Amino acid sequence: MSLAIVATSALSAFSPLGKARAPAPKLQEAAISSSTTTEFCYGLPGNIAPAGNFDPANLLEGRSKGEVYRYREAELTHGRVGMLAAAGFLVQENFHPLFTADGGPAIEQIPSLPPALWFGMTLGIGICESLRIQRGWADPYASMENVQALKPDYYPGDLGFDPLGLKPEDPAEFRKMQERELSHGRLAMLAAAGFIAQEAVTGKTWGAQDISFEKFLLGGYFSQEATELARDSLTLP
Repeated sequence: MSLAIVATSALSAFSPLGKARAPAPKLQEAAISSSTTTEFCYGLPGNIAPAGNFDPANLLEGRSKGEVYRYREAELTHGRVGMLAAAGFLVQENFHPLFTADGGPAIEQIPSLPPALWFGMTLGIGICESLRIQRGWADPYASMENVQALKPDYYPGDLGFDPLGLKPEDPAEFRKMQERELSHGRLAMLAAAGFIAQEAVTGKTWGAQDISFEKFLLGGYFSQEATELARDSLTLP
């Protein structure tokens, strides 16, 4: 069921529903100019201590501003889905109102999902992705330069979706919020990948594993003690 939660969480990641706030180009430009390292990633936030200007594979070398912005758009998109996915893995063990309580790894639950649910998820994700593309991506039919390119006036990740009015008006605070989102998204992508790998290797969900911190630290000691007790009981008359 976990993977199903990942799929459905993608709907919320790009959903345009809710009270959208209009983009603020001046605020975004101010946030960029306030960077202490304006050359790295063309001033985009994300070069956070202690990593700083972290690019060991030199992916940014020779890249244009449009290409770097496209990389950031992809990072934010995957990070937002990753945050929802990681939360889904944690929550769905005990709360899964849309699915049966069969339990087990997500890969084993996928074949048992009803076709209607698959159709609904596919349709919902398709609609949300279409709206995201229309907002931020250039028309590839207009010219070849627009293929896999963002619109010139589009800022990576700015979908105009802020129903709770959380976006700060102060440029410095806005940049801090951007960095927090990036940090959480990067961690969540690793966490979601870890959940998926753990289920694939063990064949069990994280809730079915031994997640006791004491047993994690002293599991070997307890196992040895249990073995010795069992051996002693066999030797007793």
